[in-house]
Amino acid sequence: MSVQINVTGEVVTAYLGGELDHHTAKEMREAIDSAVELNMPTLLILDFKDVTFMDSSGIGLVMGRYRNLLKTGAELHIMGAPPQIYKMLKLAGIERLAKLESR
Repeated sequence: MSVQINVTGEVVTAYLGGELDHHTAKEMREAIDSAVELNMPTLLILDFKDVTFMDSSGIGLVMGRYRNLLKTGAELHIMGAPPQIYKMLKLAGIERLAKLESR
């Protein structure tokens, strides 16, 4: 599991990698929340391109970040999701909360 944060202007991008499960979600969540709190972006991008596995903790991670962004009015975009992860996100209705794009 890894998360790399990039800040460009008012955009925070979190590049997620490896497995996203209940063991790794907390660390990812804390890194993303810290970057958002510090930079107050207008857009948060979660890049799932390098995520190899995701369970329901990934859905929780996305929904929690969405709830946090509601307070600031920032948007949430999810990019680069591999086909299986994209399907999970779509089935969970995440596209109602965020712009959702597959690879």
